[in-house]
Amino acid sequence: MASASSTSARSLFVESKMRLADRVQVNVNNIASLARQIQRGSKSSEILMHSAKNFAQQEYSLETAEANLKKIALLTTHLDYQMESVNRSFITLEEVTEQVRSMQR
Repeated sequence: MASASSTSARSLFVESKMRLADRVQVNVNNIASLARQIQRGSKSSEILMHSAKNFAQQEYSLETAEANLKKIALLTTHLDYQMESVNRSFITLEEVTEQVRSMQR
C-alpha cells in the first residue's frame, strides 16, 4: 500500500508540475501578447506625435503665406496708386505738349 500511495502521490506531483508548466507557458504567451500590443500602441503614439508636429509646421507655413499675401496686396495697391499718378502725369504732359505746339504756331 505504501508503494501505491507513493506512486499516486508521485503521479499527482508530476500532474501538478505539468499543469504548472502549462500555466506558466500560457502566462508567458499572454505577456508576449501584451508586450506586442504595448509596442503597437507606442508606435501609434509616435505616429500621432509626428502628425501633430507636421500639422504645427504647416500651420506656421500657412500663417507665413497669409502674411506674404497681405504684403503682396499692399504692394499691388501702391502700384495702382503709382499707375494712376503716371496716367495723370501722361495726360498732363499731352496737354502741355499741345499747348506748346499751339504756342509755336
